[in-house]
Amino acid sequence: MEKKQFKAESKRLLEMMINSIYTHREIFLRELISNASDAIDKLYYKALTDESLTFDKDSYYIKVTPNKENRTLTITDTGIGMTKEDLETHLGTIAKSGSLAFKNENEIKDGHDIIGQFGVGFYSAFMVADMVTVTSKALGSDEAYKWESDGAEGYTIVPTTKESVGTEITLKIKENTEDEKYDDYLEEYRLQSIIKKYSDFIRYPIKMDVKTQKPKEDDENELEEVVEEQTINSMVPIWRKNKNELTTEDYENFYAEKHYGFDKPLKHIHLSVDGTIRYNAILYIPEKTPYDFYTKEYEKGLELYSNGVLIMEKCSDLLPDYFSFVKGMVDSEDLSLNISREMLQHDRQLKFIAKNLKSKIKSQLLSLLKDERENFEKFYESFGRQLKYSVYSDFGANKNELQDLLLFYSSKEKKLVTLAEYVERMPEEQKYIYYATGESHERIEKLPQTEVVLEKGYEILYFTDDIDEFAIRMIIQYEEKEFKSVSSGDLGIDSEEKETEIESEQQENKELFDYMKSILSDKVKAVKLSKRLRSHPVCLSTEGEVSIEMEKILNAMPDNQNIKADKVLEINSSHAVFASLKEAFENDKEKLNLYTNLLYNQALLIEGLPIQDPVEFTNDICKVMV
Repeated sequence: MEKKQFKAESKRLLEMMINSIYTHREIFLRELISNASDAIDKLYYKALTDESLTFDKDSYYIKVTPNKENRTLTITDTGIGMTKEDLETHLGTIAKSGSLAFKNENEIKDGHDIIGQFGVGFYSAFMVADMVTVTSKALGSDEAYKWESDGAEGYTIVPTTKESVGTEITLKIKENTEDEKYDDYLEEYRLQSIIKKYSDFIRYPIKMDVKTQKPKEDDENELEEVVEEQTINSMVPIWRKNKNELTTEDYENFYAEKHYGFDKPLKHIHLSVDGTIRYNAILYIPEKTPYDFYTKEYEKGLELYSNGVLIMEKCSDLLPDYFSFVKGMVDSEDLSLNISREMLQHDRQLKFIAKNLKSKIKSQLLSLLKDERENFEKFYESFGRQLKYSVYSDFGANKNELQDLLLFYSSKEKKLVTLAEYVERMPEEQKYIYYATGESHERIEKLPQTEVVLEKGYEILYFTDDIDEFAIRMIIQYEEKEFKSVSSGDLGIDSEEKETEIESEQQENKELFDYMKSILSDKVKAVKLSKRLRSHPVCLSTEGEVSIEMEKILNAMPDNQNIKADKVLEINSSHAVFASLKEAFENDKEKLNLYTNLLYNQALLIEGLPIQDPVEFTNDICKVMV
């Protein structure tokens, strides 16, 4: 029999598809099952418009049958079938979609969408098969036909016999190679796994004959192997059910079944959007971070379905990076799919869905913060760092989106508070939102720099995470209140009279401070009279953009650029040490050198910074004691 040739462009497309379009060979089964579902959909639609036809959904199914001995895999459907012309048109010309043509010709508008759109998924069968045979009998026809091809070289179509309407596709599975184990596609457990993964929510039963162990009828103590026909897929996805029918347990079970996490989700969001772009979604806010969440290996993304068929396991375009912790799925009938079904056009539909999801997630988090504070704090313990990093990244592009979700420990409340709560409590005369950085709350409470702020009764936010200060520097201000570190040069606390008094005292002791600066050389930018110290003799403050805490973090990174903060050594003029400094300046410069170095090293220790020469420091202490 003469073999018909594919058109030249179809032949090239077939070769390209077999070798490169699909990422995973296993999706051939998804494609063939989707085509089978389309065929049953077409029969269903015909029954709606043709009174002579009846459609009993229970009579329609898809069956998957492996045969290890013959190395064949057969996919059978009870759908509308194909005529000889259909086989020629739809299987002889790649990318001539029967589903799409059917949809256009019949102007389907009842929401019973046909999955297939491009007519190329069928050819993915050649990724695993040496020979593909299609036997089909069309609705209303007395004749059946067999289409057969061994790949890009061409195909044949001949009359055959088939009792029932529908299509049967038989794949002659390839022999194993060093790189690929084709035997997997003849194994029951593997086929069941692929069906559950990609086609679990196809609306018709997908059946298989499955071997099971059962007690013998004549002896219940003995087991015998029997073959039973089982339905592998769930058919009705949870996201298409009415929310009123579902319980929290249902959502938690779905979370566990889909392996979204080993924890229980704190919250779920169930969306059913029926507008210009239709989609369903179930999103989860987890309680705990995945083990790899803060690593480069972590992949964000939601499962993406098109009309119940899994298209992508992790569609990253549906989530912004700052909500990468969200788990779940989206199913839409309106997405524009490209040739392989597993890659999406970056079109307005996807962007619209992503924008809507982002808004819903933020709204849910704000609701959690307002109404379930304890649960929000559990979430924040796991993912607060991600939010703060996202405020800092991309030059602060997302700060307005995220700043109301941030929490920091409060010196006054002794618990986590929002920026809004802090600002609401601010006294009218308070100019800034004050913060202090350190390794722990306990360390921060002992910092000399906090004394004057706390003395005024002002609240301080404690930053103990290395990203905190970087994030706040990006926000700059909240509700027109600027952020101010307790270690910054000007705290904006003293009155004009007090400022004048301090400036006058600074000038009176200028020679002393200049001399101390010369002793410390480039270790500090200046030595000054302190406006902030009350009981402590000395501290370090900073000028410029880089704080001491930022210096520590930046220099701990692998690409250490030796970035230094502009440090200022501040001296408390009310402390007894100051009198000793003035006396040494007048009478004993060597002693002043000793005191200056001791005070500087003391200030470094308070900040948790390393001392350059610990031996010299201990020797200096001994000199003072002697």
